[in-house]
Amino acid sequence: MQESTVIFLSALAALFAARKVAIKVGLVDRPNIRKKHQGHIPLVGGVSIYMALWVLYMRQPDWLPNFPLYMVCATALLIVGVLDDRYDLPVLPRIGLQTCVAGLMMSAGLYLTTLGSVLFGYELWLGMFGYTVTLFAVWGAINAFNMVDGIDGLLGSLSCVTFGALVVVFYLGGQRDLARWSLCFLAAVLPYTLLNSGLFFGKKFKVFMGDAGSTLVGFSVIWLLILATQGDARVMHPVTALWLIAVPLMDMVAVIIRRISRGNNPFKPDREHLHHILIRAGFTPHQTLAAIVVLAVLFAVAGIICERNSVSESIMLSVFLMAFAGYFGSITLMGRMRVWFRRSVILDR
Repeated sequence: MQESTVIFLSALAALFAARKVAIKVGLVDRPNIRKKHQGHIPLVGGVSIYMALWVLYMRQPDWLPNFPLYMVCATALLIVGVLDDRYDLPVLPRIGLQTCVAGLMMSAGLYLTTLGSVLFGYELWLGMFGYTVTLFAVWGAINAFNMVDGIDGLLGSLSCVTFGALVVVFYLGGQRDLARWSLCFLAAVLPYTLLNSGLFFGKKFKVFMGDAGSTLVGFSVIWLLILATQGDARVMHPVTALWLIAVPLMDMVAVIIRRISRGNNPFKPDREHLHHILIRAGFTPHQTLAAIVVLAVLFAVAGIICERNSVSESIMLSVFLMAFAGYFGSITLMGRMRVWFRRSVILDR
């Protein structure tokens, strides 16, 4: 608890310091046709988390396996992320860097070797395909948390849900150092979440995470999930990881499917994410935030309960896929009903 308090205060101090610099150098998010906020908001959430991680590294360098390599990867991702936030880089340089850090991870032995016993009791070993699957996992985790950053408080809250779940999983699995590290990362995210949501200090001190921050969060999540699910010291089955990041993952996959089905670039931003759909359906931003966070908590709790009660991995995967099918069908139906309602209003006129 002492370390997490130090990390929280470090992140909070870094946040106030970084936002002043960001305003001076133009590292701010400006409103446009897709972004509806008011004013120029500093993009420093990721910077504050990164600075807090350096404090953690200096105080507890042994808590995370390969902590020095993690910091090298985090530094590279942060630098390119900040440049992207400032100058709006194209997709290829970002994907290229994500590929490089995935390669560094795998060179240290951090990669997926098995997907668990998801084939009706038979363990699915990846063999030579483990590196490819790991690369897609890194891309997926990073972009899932990047894409979900759409309304105030959402990315921070979903990050806290995932890292909070990891604290529980690592603690129950006897990996106390990794539980403490996950708790410290959660503590590093909290100051951003409080300022971003406007719950403390008001709108005057509002900050955004930026691509630098969402990339760092997603990368940290996949790093911990690989540690949690692979090797002799694993504390949960690979399928349980899906439940801990269910909402960002489902939202990303659903959005990509819809974009491709419409012939659009899967990486081109739009307003078709779950939070956009709920707001268009009449929910307020706060109601939308609460609904999505509750959904994420329910998924995470369900995953942990199934893990602790030794529910079959194939059953967990089947239920997860059915949940995604229900999710995708529901948002598709909501979209069609909205189109039908608009047409009805036009015809009535």
